Amino acid sequence: MHAIFDTLINSFIADEVGIADDFLSKSLAGLLKKNLLALHANQQMLGAGTGNASLVSLDKAVRSDKIYWLDPLHHDLHEDDFFLLMDRFIRYLNQTCYTGITGYEFHYTLYEKGSFYKKHIDQFKTDKSRAYSMIMYLNADWLPADGGELCIHHAHHKQNIAPENGKCVFFKSNDLIHEVLLTQQPRLSITGWLKTD
Repeated sequence: MHAIFDTLINSFIADEVGIADDFLSKSLAGLLKKNLLALHANQQMLGAGTGNASLVSLDKAVRSDKIYWLDPLHHDLHEDDFFLLMDRFIRYLNQTCYTGITGYEFHYTLYEKGSFYKKHIDQFKTDKSRAYSMIMYLNADWLPADGGELCIHHAHHKQNIAPENGKCVFFKSNDLIHEVLLTQQPRLSITGWLKTD
């Protein structure tokens, strides 16, 4: 895994956005996708808002995805494997880059057909604990016509990233404006943040 971790970190250093294909194995991505779809079938995925817990706003003109928070207390076998992977990555990131990450939070994300998330940054005005954003995709056989790209707004150009299965995207939470473009197919991911005290 260190080679994949290095790919993610080195591409982040080079261009502000780290990208690593196969960060999630096909097996783990498939099992997490099954979890997400089961949660959706049981109506446990909830409409997502903007802002933190005390200032949340639900506005489907801004974002129209659904989420479900992951929690180690759920004791789900496949989610536990995901947390083990994140623990390994954070140890490696802290050892090699001295980032001081002390925790994380992640949720499943579902964009149904016709969904999007307009331009935003990931760090709250009233809470600076989110240091890095991470998105890991659960979409096998994604096609360009399916849309749903993550669009990163750099200072002088835009970068569109297809939500392809197993791919991980990594960037600083307070730096880059980004959006999720309109999707033409259900778009599944795990989205979250590495945090500092």
